Amino acid sequence: MTPTPEDLDIVAEQLGRAPRGVLEISYRTPDGQPAVVMTAPKLDDGTPFPTLYYLTDPRLTAEASRLEVAQVMKWMEQRLGEDAELARDYRAAHEHYLAKRNAIEDLGTMFSGGGMPDRVKCLHVLIAYALAEGPQHIRLGTEAVALAAEHGNLRGTAIPADWPTVDELGIDLEEAGEGLA
Repeated sequence: MTPTPEDLDIVAEQLGRAPRGVLEISYRTPDGQPAVVMTAPKLDDGTPFPTLYYLTDPRLTAEASRLEVAQVMKWMEQRLGEDAELARDYRAAHEHYLAKRNAIEDLGTMFSGGGMPDRVKCLHVLIAYALAEGPQHIRLGTEAVALAAEHGNLRGTAIPADWPTVDELGIDLEEAGEGLA
């Protein structure tokens, strides 16, 4: 949805600075706040900005950071190396991300975001991507959102009440990260 001036004001407040290159609000929280913006592949000044989906809601960004500190990325990346189906899903999500971004403007790079397709480098990107695209599009992003909902008590406020749960996804909190269980 095209951002309104009010949306951009809220995003500026969330970020603590004027947002750049916002094309749309790709996800709104259940309580109505803009939370993920789609950004132009190149900013107005020509600077490349390969991050298509950018997480803005402070509740979600704080929880993404907490999950990163809990070593969730390490757990996810280990599974990528062991689970061929998960690796295929992650590669397909990477290719979809590139196709969607390149349809707006091709940056001539294979960099997508979050470490895709081989690494898990940023949960902020994976959470933004999953919230923008929906829970059936990128498994690791769906899991990161479920962990944020559970660990950050964000279900129904910043995350949809019907987002898959950690139990439904078969996530063992003791394996997923330090201090999550």
